[in-house]
Amino acid sequence: MKLSIISVGKLKEKYLKQGIAEYTKRLGPYANIELHEVPDEKAPENLSQAQMEEVKHKEGQRILNKITQDTYVITLEIEGKPLTSEKLAEHLDQLATYGKSKVAFIIGGSLGLSNEVIERSNYALSFSKMTFPHQMMRLMLLEQVYRAFRINRGEPYLV
Repeated sequence: MKLSIISVGKLKEKYLKQGIAEYTKRLGPYANIELHEVPDEKAPENLSQAQMEEVKHKEGQRILNKITQDTYVITLEIEGKPLTSEKLAEHLDQLATYGKSKVAFIIGGSLGLSNEVIERSNYALSFSKMTFPHQMMRLMLLEQVYRAFRINRGEPYLV
């Protein structure tokens, strides 16, 4: 399976980079992992609603440019469907079973995802009703994907 994680913004924090590198390495035997960072749109602090939509649109176009037509898209959204680790594992297993060999997880910027990206999504996943820093979500997502592959293979989770 080819998994892509497409996220808005450049990761700066060393501890997050180290964690992401570790889980990317751990996922190597299970899937081909590609991490894509698209630039966030620079914007002033106090944006009007129209300006917010324009920022999301520009970031959304950068995201969509990374997705091929045959990619199954999972967006991370507060209003998405919450899953247990076991249900995420089951979902990924079903995708592989039904020939969805390219899967992209999308993490939006600080303002969220554009309507175009949401419309392109095949599945909206929620990690929580809480808001997390989008940089931290990369690490959390990779950990859960790693856990899902271990579950699907009946392997113990290694910390």
